[in-house]
Amino acid sequence: MNRLFSNMGQKSPQEYPAVNIWEKSGSAVITAELPGIDPEKLDISVSGDTVAISGAAIQEPPAADGTYLRQERGIGSFKRNIQLPFQIDAQAVEARYEKGILAVVLPRAKEDLPKKIKIQ
Repeated sequence: MNRLFSNMGQKSPQEYPAVNIWEKSGSAVITAELPGIDPEKLDISVSGDTVAISGAAIQEPPAADGTYLRQERGIGSFKRNIQLPFQIDAQAVEARYEKGILAVVLPRAKEDLPKKIKIQ
């Protein structure tokens, strides 16, 4: 019973990067906060209904004669897998990185779009 409540009040670890996801015109749009990340070091891959965003956050050293007073920014490798409620058209995915925000547009695969059935 003690173990059940031992983490009460503590923050659970947040997945990185933080994302917003919405649907627009038959596509999912994902925006991810990635400040200070070199876009050349980011990888985006798509398989079926899942997109993976991975990369590495590099730590900038303090000045030669400086020491950290506080160090809160995460460093190291990360990978975030995001499952969508539909299959993705991997050939039509677009991504851009601007001002620390990665935006990925993931169109729904044509074969996964709803089809109108004509009644005879």
